[in-house]
Amino acid sequence: MTDTIITLELGHYRLREQIGGSAYGVIWRASGPRATRDVAIKLINQEQMARALPEQRARWIDSARNEIAFLQSLEPWDERHIVRLLDSGWHDGLPVLALELMGTDLGQHTTTLKARGEALPLPQLLDWIAQLNQALAKVHQYGWRYLDLKPANVLLDPHLSTVKLADFGTNRPLDQAHSHSYAGTANWQAPEQFFPGADGRYDTDARSDYFSLGALFYYLATGGQPLRFCSDCGQAYRHHHTAGADLLRQAHDGAIPPALSEDEAEHFGDAIARAQPQARAPALKLLRTLLATDPALRPRHAVQISRLLEAIRHTLPPAPMSGPHELAHGLARPTAANGWRNIQSA
Repeated sequence: MTDTIITLELGHYRLREQIGGSAYGVIWRASGPRATRDVAIKLINQEQMARALPEQRARWIDSARNEIAFLQSLEPWDERHIVRLLDSGWHDGLPVLALELMGTDLGQHTTTLKARGEALPLPQLLDWIAQLNQALAKVHQYGWRYLDLKPANVLLDPHLSTVKLADFGTNRPLDQAHSHSYAGTANWQAPEQFFPGADGRYDTDARSDYFSLGALFYYLATGGQPLRFCSDCGQAYRHHHTAGADLLRQAHDGAIPPALSEDEAEHFGDAIARAQPQARAPALKLLRTLLATDPALRPRHAVQISRLLEAIRHTLPPAPMSGPHELAHGLARPTAANGWRNIQSA
């Protein structure tokens, strides 16, 4: 498909290279209209679409349309930590999104740090978790539950060290309180998102997203190590699809396995303490709260998480002031104030 021209509502885009993909979607780097930056073109995976049953094909198309509708509903100031939709339309009878192109994602970035033998600085870790908390708050404010928070769906601007939430095809409305069909990625799901109820469906809400935020918190703090609970769920799903949930419960005498074991809590605490010993206790408090197996014991809204993050930040030494270069670089970025235009350097 290289060099294919995609015509959307606002312009034409030439596909240059595939940079990502899954069973549901394929992401391409594409050249946009003249004098504009490259964009990320998100297409529905046509090969999988051709093999899918009609019900699955309809679900994928609806997911893409819901994602477009959600991103179009955002106000410019809400796009600070949510990926921007630049254009949309149809190609070969399927929905297409043109999105801002970010440098990398948290999964790739963590792998790079690990290969270098480097750890993510604790202030940066806390800042990114805070940014994602804000992004989830916006998703919830607009009436959705995200249900697919994972490193690959968190895009990173390496220049400004800001993160943005991407891929909203799994979004489910919050006002639909009834249980739903399986959705999301098994390796990063809350217990209620992986283990169905008696009716075989899944009872999730905004607090399910907070569990995934906790799983991501653990992953980043420990240098890319996933929770054992998440790994076990992912393996069960790969081998047995949704039936893996029952098999996993059988292996634990009918109970849902603990989301955070004591040895993992100790490992996480040690990783935090290496950066700042006084941060260990408040960081563990946040982690345990987010990873509570019972959703009723997790935070109910973003403000609670912000307060727990602040308790960790209070243990850190004051951050140095940004220098002129960092401030000038930040001012040269697209913002709501400049209409999201690129400011060309002299």
